[in-house]
Amino acid sequence: MAMHQVNPIFVTHQHKQDQKYVLQQGFQRVGIIALNIFMWLFMMFPLIYALLMALKPSAELYDPNSILFPQNPTLTNFVEVFDIAPLGRYIINSIIVATSVTVLQILTSLLAGFAFRFIQFKGSKLVYALILSTMMVPGEAVIISQFLMVSGWGLNDSIIVLILPFMASAFNIFLCTQALQHFPYEIYEAAKMDGCRDLRFVFEIMFPLLRPTLGSMAVQSFLAGWNMYMWPLLVTNNDNARTVQIGISMLNSVDSQSLVLMIAGVIISMMPSLVIFIIGSKNMVKGLTAGAVKG
Repeated sequence: MAMHQVNPIFVTHQHKQDQKYVLQQGFQRVGIIALNIFMWLFMMFPLIYALLMALKPSAELYDPNSILFPQNPTLTNFVEVFDIAPLGRYIINSIIVATSVTVLQILTSLLAGFAFRFIQFKGSKLVYALILSTMMVPGEAVIISQFLMVSGWGLNDSIIVLILPFMASAFNIFLCTQALQHFPYEIYEAAKMDGCRDLRFVFEIMFPLLRPTLGSMAVQSFLAGWNMYMWPLLVTNNDNARTVQIGISMLNSVDSQSLVLMIAGVIISMMPSLVIFIIGSKNMVKGLTAGAVKG
């Protein structure tokens, strides 16, 4: 039986086509990597520039030979900023406020989402609509009335006054309720038939299933609590209750030394929120897209 012979010209042509395809894929991959690096540098340039500024001695701030990179980089600014202002106390206050706001908002959103999804009560849709309507009201429109209310209670210049107005979030309640829309109601009925109480159902059944959504809520709530500025500025007047955002603004002055110290304080204050964002970025994407696709 004669064996089928392959045309060598065809083999050579196919080999050239494969090499061309591999070369094109390589150039495409290199181009994508270069584009990503460029976009990363473009987006991170303000942070990189701030870090380089914080590493400069105050004498080099207006030196034309040290416009971008410091000639004599130093970490002194990061140390002196704690001596000039009680930045450590400000950071502790911000951590307490941001953590408390995060825990309370998760708790209230989880309970509200459970109520709107599984408990049938008269006027539930109206109450839900009223809660969502508060998202259209800017915070600046009610800040004066909130200030007068907490002042009447005597809560000014305390950590509690920074937490109390932010115990609940309409947006987080919306996220939690939407994530429960495709949650089978039969599971709740079966749990009730087995004698499971509502709170036990919330924390032992709902909570593990809503971890992506709750993770997204936690990151957003922590960042919002950490970056609060207007409300702490209005209700706090002493170092025992000031947050880090207010404390950094107090470092600003007209001389070059205070400028580099303020930038160093900004870098320090950014680190906790940056770490939280990096750790929870995946949960943010999962949480925001939870329930978007029914499956």
